[in-house]
Amino acid sequence: MKLRVKDLCKSFGSPPTDVIRDVSFEVGGGEFMSLTGKSGSGKSTLLYMISTLDHPTSGSVEIDGVDVTKLTQKELHRFRNRHMGFIFQFHYLLPEFTVLENVLMPAVKAREEAQRIGRARDLIAQFDLSEKLNHLPGQLSGGQQQRVAIARALLMEPDFVFADEPTGALDSVNGKIVMDIFERISKEKTTVIYVTHDSEFAEKARRKIRLKDGRIVR
Repeated sequence: MKLRVKDLCKSFGSPPTDVIRDVSFEVGGGEFMSLTGKSGSGKSTLLYMISTLDHPTSGSVEIDGVDVTKLTQKELHRFRNRHMGFIFQFHYLLPEFTVLENVLMPAVKAREEAQRIGRARDLIAQFDLSEKLNHLPGQLSGGQQQRVAIARALLMEPDFVFADEPTGALDSVNGKIVMDIFERISKEKTTVIYVTHDSEFAEKARRKIRLKDGRIVR
């Protein structure tokens, strides 16, 4: 699936302040791309718009030829669940559910729990969490919790994974584990686009976009 961003702008407040200004680029299938820039450069705002979690002031975001900015909320919810996985700085796991139940959550929403339980177990095993299958999030380390969040994001076999500072709350060892997972899944044709302030992790991407004052400078 190809993602095409054209003349994207985002403004806040009154009078409006431009946060993203006329940004355009294309992303092909299986790319491994970082979004970087100083605090306030607009990188997270851009990520949220291209991942459909925020609406642009103007411009378009096309995924596989579909302008997702024009979809209804119901259509958008279905599109996200089928084609996108999301990972944030904090894992947002449900504390009362086990590792397996948390990973299966997207399938529960899609009413495909029975069809996806095998994949959920496989992902948990790939991320070295089989022994934690029935543990609650509070019984896991921070790195383990983030790996559960990544497994959850990958459950529905998304075409895109969007991550906002996914290593921000982790130490360097667990941060490297997360980045290695991203690199691996991008080679399996999942497009990974992530925001990071860590220059070392940014350099791991095969393609890099740097923002300054809401514009692409690299």
